[in-house]
Amino acid sequence: MTSVDDPPASSPVGDTGRGDAPYQPFAHLTTEHCALYRQVMGVFVRAKQEFTVHLRPEDVHLGLPPEGRPPIEGVASALERLARWGNLRADPDTSRVTALEDFYRARHIYQLTRAGEAAEEALAAYDAALGRRGELQAVALADITVQLRALLALAGQPGPDPAVVHLSLLALVDRFSGLADNARAFMNSLQRTVDLHEAEVEVFLAYKQRLIEYLERFIEDLVTRGAEIAGLLTDLGTAEVGPVGPLLRLAAEREASDAAPDAAAEALAAAERCWAGRWEGLRAWFLSVPGRNSQAKLLRSAARQAIPQLLAVVQALNERRAGRSDRSADFRELARWFAEAPDDESRHRLWRSAFGLYSARHLTIDQDALAERDAEPVPASASWYEAPGVRISPQLRRTGSYERRGRGRAVQDRAEAKAYLAELARKQTEQAAAARARLATRGEVRLSDLDELDRDSFRLFLQLLGDALAKWRPGTESVSTTTNDGTMEIRLTRLTDGGIAEIHTLDGVLRGPQHLVEIVDLAAERAGAGRE
Repeated sequence: MTSVDDPPASSPVGDTGRGDAPYQPFAHLTTEHCALYRQVMGVFVRAKQEFTVHLRPEDVHLGLPPEGRPPIEGVASALERLARWGNLRADPDTSRVTALEDFYRARHIYQLTRAGEAAEEALAAYDAALGRRGELQAVALADITVQLRALLALAGQPGPDPAVVHLSLLALVDRFSGLADNARAFMNSLQRTVDLHEAEVEVFLAYKQRLIEYLERFIEDLVTRGAEIAGLLTDLGTAEVGPVGPLLRLAAEREASDAAPDAAAEALAAAERCWAGRWEGLRAWFLSVPGRNSQAKLLRSAARQAIPQLLAVVQALNERRAGRSDRSADFRELARWFAEAPDDESRHRLWRSAFGLYSARHLTIDQDALAERDAEPVPASASWYEAPGVRISPQLRRTGSYERRGRGRAVQDRAEAKAYLAELARKQTEQAAAARARLATRGEVRLSDLDELDRDSFRLFLQLLGDALAKWRPGTESVSTTTNDGTMEIRLTRLTDGGIAEIHTLDGVLRGPQHLVEIVDLAAERAGAGRE
């Protein structure tokens, strides 16, 4: 630690010697002896937690770490500086005065000021935020599902309790905020882990397998829970259209109930906008719209991409440990050659040999240059220094190009291409709707009854079956899941003695254990309910 036996007499930039300047209690962070000032303030923070109000320089000196502890004079100087900045308050220490000489000698006791305490709280929050390690909270997904089910149940009641609705929405927002913040922090820390793997190779190799398993488990939970959450959000609707709108208004009214009478209308409008924004943010996290993927889908994609990145890092580390050459090793060896070169001429020759940076001698050829070359041939091995000069165009010397700039290209009319894309999107939407209609069942049927499916319906069926099987757990008899866009729902029930089911398609035959299956076209049901 740096000693402060003789701290500089001059103040830092902006130090006026007064503690009432704006942000003056943060001045000790940019000085030469910042580490000591932080330790001294830490002693006062711990003393306040132990209900100790005043400290003498001797007490502060004993509270510092024994390793590299400065002399008592350095601590006293640091206390004086902190008092000038407004972090501490210095009061005369008259309790130990035994003679007139002691009264005239400067003796002080110190305590934290409000500004100094606020500065330490801000620094503690800053350190905690920087040291925070994110996590992918699969449990939070389950909690969000439970809260959404509770909201759906409250929406079906004729007169829900405003307090229950408000608390349910607050719990949902708190859980969702924690999930989003932790996921963002985890992905940032994961990228730093990939980028800084060279710091501790052995630790990284031991950690990577647990990290990959952690990512795979979260991706599986995000696929299954995300589909269920998307379905619940679709059922609850938006703040303008859907059963969740009255619930959001009840929460806003409860928050604005304590506002002053003259500001009640403004407070209610602000609360309604706030809850509508929160709900739309939650929907955007789990529901995709045309032209924008949901945050859950982007997070799932980022987590999937992190796995091959980690495996690539492991492969590079293994190759490096096995002795195989790589680019970084080549550059380190080249740097060693440069350091061992005897003179600058050797270094220049090494540079040209390593990177092949030879200048082009013949920049252009015209009839005069060809005639001159025929009269006096110049071998290709001639160096630039020894060869005769080459005349170049002033335009090439000035602009670096012979090309003459012409008129800009005309703006293309893309109306026809846009119409084609719109027509293609319409046909794809109609094909998807037709596939959903053909695949939907009326009640439970056997898998073998879904025979002779066309390609679009069979592709959609495979997607639904994959989502259902991904949610299956040992001992499960029946599962139910929805697609990410909330348009289809599949319910799959095990049959103990059903035998083998065969589904004939244009691409072949799909065989598997017999199950009872029910496929519901949720989009068609919502459209029919809207028309009614």
